[in-house]
Amino acid sequence: MAYKIENDNSYTSQMANLVAMMDYARSTTLEAVEGLTMEELDYIPHEEANSIGSLLFHIAAIEKGFQIELFDGRRPNQEEMVEWGAAYSLGNQGRSEIRGHSLDFYLDKLTEVRARTLEEFKVRNDEWLYEDCLWDGHKSNHYFIWFHVFEDEINHRGQIRMTRKMLRAKV
Repeated sequence: MAYKIENDNSYTSQMANLVAMMDYARSTTLEAVEGLTMEELDYIPHEEANSIGSLLFHIAAIEKGFQIELFDGRRPNQEEMVEWGAAYSLGNQGRSEIRGHSLDFYLDKLTEVRARTLEEFKVRNDEWLYEDCLWDGHKSNHYFIWFHVFEDEINHRGQIRMTRKMLRAKV
């Protein structure tokens, strides 16, 4: 892996920078979960914590939610909430519903969601990134929202690494 921000000419300049940062964040997340078993993915270190599996699903759900809002121009529908709601919200719902999946299940969700993001980015440009929008009632722009997608992933990757250390100490 090269530790560089580069454009492969599939994207406009700022879009390419964003994609490179998102790709790097993802590669470190994948590295952090490599080889985990279903039991390890389901481990919850304490009653208010989230499992590694639920954090992975949450990372995909956050990106999926912003795809729906920014690319589709709408709020998630009922069917989408059934599939993604627990992962988006986490908490008690996530702890009770997100269990019993293999690492491949979570990796497939991450890959599926990211593939759409990258395809959508190819048909957008730097001006789109800087377009004003509202996010949760606050002034924002598309660039900041997509920055938040990988910033949130980095935060949860830290939780994943801590949980993995707790798992090792438990053995």
